[in-house]
Amino acid sequence: MVFTPKFLALFVALVLIGTIGIDKVNGAGECGKTSPDSMAFRLAPCAKAAQDANAQVSSQCCSQVQTFSQNPGCLCAVLLSNTAKSAGIKPEIAITIPKRCNLANRPVGYKCGAYTLP
Repeated sequence: MVFTPKFLALFVALVLIGTIGIDKVNGAGECGKTSPDSMAFRLAPCAKAAQDANAQVSSQCCSQVQTFSQNPGCLCAVLLSNTAKSAGIKPEIAITIPKRCNLANRPVGYKCGAYTLP
């Protein structure tokens, strides 16, 4: 497996987040008690597809995105997280991944910050 610099940056950022203890939040947010920045690591297989609208979306990516389909608020928070931004994720492209995966139960029309899920 070849690790791209952006993937390594994402991994390092997540390790730092865990070390600092950002996940120690008393309340629940969009992703429960886990921060969107920590959840962003789960979408690592989507990195290329979230940067290039013409890139093929891997089955691993689609599988991970499907786990978020029941919680579109968490998906949006992850796609708009600082970790995703640091990894070079383009939210305007990333929000197209559920459609590109042909997920039947995707949250069509869900408002994700300045973007709307297609």
